[in-house]
Amino acid sequence: MLKPLKRWWQLRTGQVETPIDNDAPWWFLSLACHIMLLVVLTKVFMPDPTQRELRLTADATEIVDLLPPQTQVTFEPIIAQNIGADSFDASDLAPDQTPLLEIVAENPIEITPPPIEIGSIMASLEFDQASSDRLSAVPSKGSVGQAVAGASGAIDRITQEILLSLDERKTTVVWLFDQSASLMRQRAEISARFERVYRELDTIAAQGSTAFTKHGDQPLLTQVYAFGQSFHRMLPEPSSDGAMLREAVDRIERDDSGLEYVFSAVIQTATDFQKLRRVNRLTGQRERNVMIVVVSDEAGDDLPRLDEAVATVTNLEIPVYVVGVPAPFGREVTQVKWVDPDPQYDQTDQWAPVSQGPESLMVERLQLDYTGGNFEDLEMIDSGFGPFGLTRLCYESGGIYFAVHPNRQLGRRVRQSETAEYSAHLQYFFDQDQMRKYKPDYVSIATYQQRLSNNRARQTLVQAAQLSRVGALQSPVLVFPKLNEAAFVNQVNLAQRAAALLEPKMHQLYEVLKQGESARETELVPRWQAGYDLAYGRVLAAKVRVEAYNAMLALIKTKLKFEDERNNTWVLRSSDSLDIGSQATTMAEKARFYLQRVINEHPGTPWAMLAERELATPIGWKWGESFTPPPPPMVAANNNNNNVPRPPQPQPTQTPRQLRPPPKL
Repeated sequence: MLKPLKRWWQLRTGQVETPIDNDAPWWFLSLACHIMLLVVLTKVFMPDPTQRELRLTADATEIVDLLPPQTQVTFEPIIAQNIGADSFDASDLAPDQTPLLEIVAENPIEITPPPIEIGSIMASLEFDQASSDRLSAVPSKGSVGQAVAGASGAIDRITQEILLSLDERKTTVVWLFDQSASLMRQRAEISARFERVYRELDTIAAQGSTAFTKHGDQPLLTQVYAFGQSFHRMLPEPSSDGAMLREAVDRIERDDSGLEYVFSAVIQTATDFQKLRRVNRLTGQRERNVMIVVVSDEAGDDLPRLDEAVATVTNLEIPVYVVGVPAPFGREVTQVKWVDPDPQYDQTDQWAPVSQGPESLMVERLQLDYTGGNFEDLEMIDSGFGPFGLTRLCYESGGIYFAVHPNRQLGRRVRQSETAEYSAHLQYFFDQDQMRKYKPDYVSIATYQQRLSNNRARQTLVQAAQLSRVGALQSPVLVFPKLNEAAFVNQVNLAQRAAALLEPKMHQLYEVLKQGESARETELVPRWQAGYDLAYGRVLAAKVRVEAYNAMLALIKTKLKFEDERNNTWVLRSSDSLDIGSQATTMAEKARFYLQRVINEHPGTPWAMLAERELATPIGWKWGESFTPPPPPMVAANNNNNNVPRPPQPQPTQTPRQLRPPPKL
């Protein structure tokens, strides 16, 4: 009993000697025991009426989020060997390239998960600073859905976060720059702003800000790393010189491998600076705060290490901030506008695929094309959030994800020609305040799968999204000239064959989503409500369209005749009328109900926009007729060799510039 009391006295007073080091004052201990006994009896027999009822005010799902994952998930291998197999020390590393596949901490981080049961947590409370620190190590959740038009806005906000950190204790900021070619412009913009940021911080320090003065020498230090397929340290030691930091960023070379091991880079960075996060048992404080700022425009190619990265930074209480890009809604890949940076080559716009999504752990949006009068699907629109892995890393660690896009405008469509260079073409953007209540589930794979299994509507939505890469009557044939009976019948048969191949696929999607229909009414989360209603409404509408299309083609082969004998062409037009049976009519009404519910309950969201476009396309078909002029007669070839020679063509004055294909972005 004396040992915990001595430790408590030393931590509270800062003095090594205690009043009970020599002869123990037993009368004092006896008095203390009797007082404690009286307090216990008082609590037992005179309970506080305001504390008779214990209530859990936290959402059960939030408590689950804090628990360590119980299920081991196996991923397909994406790298040649386990990242982190050799020792690495920040003080010994040369500034040149170090393969990221060969990096690992010499002293691996020991991660102690918090106790699962509330009772065991309470039982572990004792006069031990390490225990209390372990309980306080659960970070507050970060911020997601922070949309900005330029990287400079994100840097300004990060400057504020640095000042808040300095107000607590000395701080080391570590910048991790993606080396991909698509990040060239954003990296240059941040580099130009570096000196200004540190000049502003120097000005604040010169004005006597307590955030700087109370910590003594070197309150703020900064290190710069670069990553891609490999890992680079750009400075020998952390520095406070803004000019030196900018020069380090400017020295970052382009990596054309197309690989970005961002989570491995975060793990390695946290490992390098873990010594600064150890708790001094005498003071109960960590030596310095550490902040990690990632600058990247991709989702990362080492997602299997996400859980490890989250556990590492949360255990060390290192917040992660990401200056990134918005993820496309329910899609994995976007098209980025590439213009050759070398003016000696052709400057024609080119488009290259880049992995920037999806915003959720699993894709939760169907991939269907529109039919009827409009065959264009809104494939690339803003999701309101960043790529799942990096956004979850920020959210779990208490940082912020900044979704940067220079074309961010609300209320209008961004055309492809308007897209800024080195940016993804996203057609529409959405209000961040409206989208925050539609936040994805930033949880581990095991927890995500558990939540799916708890609601059949969620489960069927994700399952249907994986099966939905089937199209939906892509650009169906709508005009059938009847100039030749055999050619006409052959054209109709080919169109029917395409519809017949698609019908069973649409029926499969319908059967999958139908299994979750009863569970939909128990769903309370807006994101899942909108996702299921949109998917079910679209599949119902697409199923009716395909079946009606096939039925209408059967009519013109056998039953229909032209009302005007001068006409010779059948034209299929979209219509709200359905003449193929009551079952199709009932299904069409159900489709309209689900789509309208999305519009009514989730306005201003991607789900509502897609539902509006679906409803604007009629579900049924009707036949019209027109006249197609017959082809002109064949003209006999002229063999008299009396052709007039073509005038000489002007020769180009200079050799056209070579068009180089874009590198791997």
